[in-house]
Amino acid sequence: MAGEYTRQEIFSQPEAWSAAVELLKGQGDVVEQFYRTGKYDNLLFTGCGSTYYLALAAASLLQELSGTTALGLPASEIWLYPESSVPKGHNLLVAVSRSGETTETVRACESFKARGFGDVLTLSCYPGRALTAIGDLNLVFPSGQEQSIAQTRAFTTLYLATVGLGILWNSHRNWLDSLSGLSEVARDLIEQYAQLAEEWGRSTKLDRFYFLGSGPRYGLACELSLKMKEMTLSHSEPFHFLEFRHGPKSMVAPFALIVALLSEKNFEQEIAVAKEMQAMGANILTLAETGADIAFHSGLPEPIRNVLYLPVIQKMAFERSLAKGLNPDQPNNLDAVVKLS
Repeated sequence: MAGEYTRQEIFSQPEAWSAAVELLKGQGDVVEQFYRTGKYDNLLFTGCGSTYYLALAAASLLQELSGTTALGLPASEIWLYPESSVPKGHNLLVAVSRSGETTETVRACESFKARGFGDVLTLSCYPGRALTAIGDLNLVFPSGQEQSIAQTRAFTTLYLATVGLGILWNSHRNWLDSLSGLSEVARDLIEQYAQLAEEWGRSTKLDRFYFLGSGPRYGLACELSLKMKEMTLSHSEPFHFLEFRHGPKSMVAPFALIVALLSEKNFEQEIAVAKEMQAMGANILTLAETGADIAFHSGLPEPIRNVLYLPVIQKMAFERSLAKGLNPDQPNNLDAVVKLS
């Protein structure tokens, strides 16, 4: 049945997250000691496609937690343009790949090490792949494995892994237990907002989508925009909240949906943008801990609950794909892994 893999992967995320958190707890001392010993000047996160957007989100969060300069870069930039992308100093490169076989990511790691830029830590979902033999430390999260091409479960599982790194590296060890609480919250969210996701996803009046997120949520907005583009072949773009006023708002219309990933810290500034666009005629769908169309009510610290923005909107893209007669398991012109000769 069309979309059966994607459906199962979206709904099974809570279980995948629980397994990932347990793996992190088991490797906690090793991961923490690796970072402490390295004494890095800069943190670099890299990937391709979805995992590049994951890298943006992870870098923003890790810099917020640690104060250490952190960058999210496409793997191709590190491989092909190292002089303009890699900062001077002793760096740690965190390379993220669902398959562990993406050519650009493998070559970025090889080039990074050959040039003496620093150490490499890899995060992936499949053991015994090329990437898992490259890093100075390699972590594999099998619960993120997928059969569909568009990433859902893999993305959130690997993103949670980077959140775990931030916790272990920045003296927030008590938050590691809090990560376990995300699974139950996500399960409730998917169930509670399933109908809402279906209604928005199957709405025939919509023809363009804008995803707004700032700080650590910008990379997540990019990923959700990509899911809408991949699964549904719809016009979709991500923006930082306040940047949307500077030109993009000219695209606002009754057939546009703005999905707002609202923070707690800057809620008032961000909701003001959403309300302004609504007054111009756009449809608005808001997500936040409280006071939003999709409210988490998680009770968890903001830095560790960002993953909750993803599952319901993933399901919305899934529903739109089916409504358009597409197969979300097999998006047009895409392969599960990009391998270069």
